[in-house]
Amino acid sequence: MAVSAMRKAQLEALKQETMDMFYHGYDHYMKIAFPEDELRPLTCVPLTRDQEHPENIGLNDVLGNYSLTLIDSLSTLAVLASSSQPSHHHKPAFEQFQHGVQSLVEHYGDGTEGPAGQGIRGRGFDVDSKVQVFETVIRGVGGLLSAHLFAVGDLPVRGYTPFGRQPHYKANRMISDSERVIDWPNGFRYNGQLLRLALDLGKRLLPAFTSPTGLPYPRVNLKYGIPFYANSAANTEKAECRVDQSGRMEITETCSAGAGSLILEFTTLSRLTGDPRFETLAKRAFWEVWNRRSSIGLIGAGIDAESGLWTSATTGVGAGVDSFFEYALKSYILLSGQRRLNGTLAHTVPNSPHLSIEDGEDSPNAFLEVWQTAHTAIKRHLYRDLHHPHYVNSHFRTGSPMAPWIDSLSAYYPGLLTLGGELDEAIETNLLYTALWSRYAALPERWSISDGGVEGGLGWWPGRPELIESTYHLYRATKDPWYLHVGEMILKDIKRRCWTECGWAGLQDVRTGELADRMESFFLGETIKYMFLLFDTDHPLNTLDAPYVLSTEGHPLILNNRIPSLPIRRHRDHHVGNNDATCPAAPPSIPLTVSGTAARDDIYHAAGLARLHLIPAATSFDRLSETGTDGIASSSISTSQTHAVFPWTLPLNLIPSNGTCSKIRTRYSFELQFPFAQPNELLGQQSVSRVAEGILINSLGGLKLGIIRDESQYREDERSEQGVRLRIQSVGGLPLGRDERVLIKKDAFRNVVDPNFLMVHDPTISDLLIELRDKWAPVRHRADRHNDHAEAAGWAQSILDGDFHGHKLTGRNILDPRDILNMVLQRFGHATDAASEEPRTLQADYHQLLAVSATGIGACPLPETWDVPEVNDPSQKSGTLPWKTIYFSDETCQGKLPDIASTGHQIIVIQRGECSFSQKLSRIPIFRPSKRSLQLVVVVSNDEGGIRPLLDDIQYTPAGLVRYHQIPMVMVGGGQETNKLLGKAKGVGIRKRYHVQSQGVPISNLKVI
Repeated sequence: MAVSAMRKAQLEALKQETMDMFYHGYDHYMKIAFPEDELRPLTCVPLTRDQEHPENIGLNDVLGNYSLTLIDSLSTLAVLASSSQPSHHHKPAFEQFQHGVQSLVEHYGDGTEGPAGQGIRGRGFDVDSKVQVFETVIRGVGGLLSAHLFAVGDLPVRGYTPFGRQPHYKANRMISDSERVIDWPNGFRYNGQLLRLALDLGKRLLPAFTSPTGLPYPRVNLKYGIPFYANSAANTEKAECRVDQSGRMEITETCSAGAGSLILEFTTLSRLTGDPRFETLAKRAFWEVWNRRSSIGLIGAGIDAESGLWTSATTGVGAGVDSFFEYALKSYILLSGQRRLNGTLAHTVPNSPHLSIEDGEDSPNAFLEVWQTAHTAIKRHLYRDLHHPHYVNSHFRTGSPMAPWIDSLSAYYPGLLTLGGELDEAIETNLLYTALWSRYAALPERWSISDGGVEGGLGWWPGRPELIESTYHLYRATKDPWYLHVGEMILKDIKRRCWTECGWAGLQDVRTGELADRMESFFLGETIKYMFLLFDTDHPLNTLDAPYVLSTEGHPLILNNRIPSLPIRRHRDHHVGNNDATCPAAPPSIPLTVSGTAARDDIYHAAGLARLHLIPAATSFDRLSETGTDGIASSSISTSQTHAVFPWTLPLNLIPSNGTCSKIRTRYSFELQFPFAQPNELLGQQSVSRVAEGILINSLGGLKLGIIRDESQYREDERSEQGVRLRIQSVGGLPLGRDERVLIKKDAFRNVVDPNFLMVHDPTISDLLIELRDKWAPVRHRADRHNDHAEAAGWAQSILDGDFHGHKLTGRNILDPRDILNMVLQRFGHATDAASEEPRTLQADYHQLLAVSATGIGACPLPETWDVPEVNDPSQKSGTLPWKTIYFSDETCQGKLPDIASTGHQIIVIQRGECSFSQKLSRIPIFRPSKRSLQLVVVVSNDEGGIRPLLDDIQYTPAGLVRYHQIPMVMVGGGQETNKLLGKAKGVGIRKRYHVQSQGVPISNLKVI
């Protein structure tokens, strides 16, 4: 039986409250602050750029003196216009939308070159404002484009059909086609003014893309471009470069989100205008970020636009990286079924070398693959399920934890997971943010996971939309009324805590209720939009069967010139998890329950992690029944209460009375402290060092290791036979990433006798080492080799930079790698000739194969030989492996081998197949054990190896007698390639493998060398 926890009348009331909330802020902005950027809701004055303090980037990056709040609010007005009920005491929303468009055009012109292009404030956005590129794109360009799409009917507004039954407006002809005009009731004639203004604003941002890397510079002056970036290609011919007004050189550091999250707006702008520059440059910047990802698939939070080097090694899912992941998935959605951008790059950005992208980087599936790869890396290295699932901030190269806090921006991520089809993960991680809101009646900017409080005093909430955004997406996917009540909680708390006579204030401190004198443009443009769409379940956008997206600023965007039934090429399926490009079904409802989310057995785990149980129960509040003329309660406003109306989101009568809670997930962990070998010994830096393979431990004396027992974190191929392994999670207080390895020298165990840290020989797997025949290498001084390498590298780089040192390219315009090689060899060939006259020494050339020992009643231990060192050990000399003679046979299933095979050879190589392994051994003649006789049988398999040969019978001689001197056997993979290596072998040896156990459980990420 379907049960609805929220009646239609209640939803209608919440829609009305949301509309009233919007108009309370919007009307006061238009009355008090327009045409300035934002409103100060406490002092009831406009908020403008901080001209006296240019370094105040928190304000100046966003406010560009172009009526930002109006631009950000137009798409919200268009969304509200589809409401079936008018707002009290207000004109219809779409009428206000049309009036807002008219006001904007009056102040900034219509985007043409003629007299109509001149507005009250200027011609377009020709203002002396240095703004952040990212914020200007998502708020300014995105807001103008979204409003244009609503104006021409490409995005739906209930009851608005500007061209009747005619096809949607051909937007790429909008600028020049003056015949396509829409007459509005207010007398304004719309013919693409918003699109032309978006183009004007977009062109003013193009100089930012003249960096050496293709990553956009973080800031640009809308009037003068980027004279403050000395190394920009746009400034190469200028004698000097300006600094900012404070006298400091402009920083070139940007964030991954800022550089890589421009595709939606710039692609839409290119497709609507036919100018390919925006789409190409935005995609190029995206790939410049992604192509610098670490080997484990993570990106850093900060990157330098000029050098392309990472400036911040921290990564997570929040600030600095958030919208990069969002735009990877949403670019796939927006571009799916679209043709590649038509036209050539005839329009150029002066001095920009970045107007091209590879074919593989232009397809929608390429962006989907980025999202799936990124999500896999995040789930592997940043996701934690201790107590309740959440994400940590880690080092992007190692995955090692760096900061034990979450930020409010990361609350968007469950919504993105929902769009990506990762619904289970989205539901569970969203619960923590909901619990935090219940605790603080807002989301603090940062919250500490470790101590359960606001992190570093960062307790403000400026009206951010991320939690309501995820709540909206989760409700659309599940239809669970839980999320409607979450939205109601958020709505009530904002009304209760953030109302002022002139608008809506942010919270300076969520704990005290102190208000901030600023109404951010995204509060009207994004937060209220998501809230309204949540409550208006039948809104045209909620039922639109088309691949539209909501940008990171909440602006709806769509491309209508789609290809019918265009086949989509599937990407390579090499990711962990669900790669189907379809959304999963909503979780099945639990019988006799109203909310599947409320009935989850881990529902209170999130509350526990948020320490919600330590907060006093919420007192009763007046239900804000007294409303003023604008529909907002002016009485009973309380900002001091810091926890929400609902103790835990839902009214108590909707909580299952017989619900149960599962056991909170914990991990068994412990620490090992090793004593010093000598009484006066101190722990030195030489004891632990970081190497390319991981953390190298040279000595255990005085060292502390943190070890955790964890079952869920391992892939199937990593699990031990007992189904669980231990993992070293810290070395000397240094936290490690999930896949970081710890290398420990065998000699370090010399004085260690501890059952909690026991080195054990692996009886199953060993390394078969093969040394090839003599390889001569010249003896050269280390400094000489370094100098030659450095000089050759410099020469190669200069060639790449265009200096061919007198050489000419024959018949090619593109520099071929062979050209570089030939030039460098001609320049440095004398070094090779000279080296041939120098003394030479034998150099060990080793190959290593995985060798698996036999099992069964016929198996015997490997021969007792000394261990050989690592194959990449530079101290290893040639000719030290013990076994020199090898006899090669076929499958050895027919007839006895010659006596010399076992008496005169130390190794017999046999091919796998045709008969059992026991039968193969029975074909080997008896022999007197000695150093020169048979030591080992190596079976070569044609597969990759790793399979244990089974000796299912005791060993017999060819005469049928029980073999007195049994023969050890191993099997290796590689087939003919392995046979070729063994045929060239000068020596062969076995290196035992060791692992470390603690109380009988192996430590998975520790390797003994």
